[in-house]
Amino acid sequence: MKVLILCTGNSCRSQMAHGFLQSFDNRLRVESAGTEASGKLNSAAVKVMSETGIDISHHTSDSVDKYINEEWDYVITVCGGANENCPTFLGKVKHRLHIGFDDPSHAVGTEEFIQSEFYRVRDEIKEAFFKLYNEEIKLKF
Repeated sequence: MKVLILCTGNSCRSQMAHGFLQSFDNRLRVESAGTEASGKLNSAAVKVMSETGIDISHHTSDSVDKYINEEWDYVITVCGGANENCPTFLGKVKHRLHIGFDDPSHAVGTEEFIQSEFYRVRDEIKEAFFKLYNEEIKLKF
């Protein structure tokens, strides 16, 4: 089963979702990409994921163009921008979903508040993708 997770910059939310979903089942092929990929990972996202035991530091921030010609069981957008600008995968996607999350990299305030936003969004991503995995993806294996 192949799952592509899309965001705009592919540096934070999509990377966290990628890490969690892959950790739930190593039989999945999970990739993440951006409609306007930043080319780098957000260091705070790497840190909060490492605290869950998931290392995403080896992930790359790739353009969706890298995956556009492949067939996918799921293409999941995790931000409004990617949902609105998601390219058309003509006949090559079985399920297209949108599960949106706030962008913690846009949080403004104290260092403690910004860090708390990364934890909040990380935990929301884990919960939503675990639910998706258990209620839908796992049943299709």
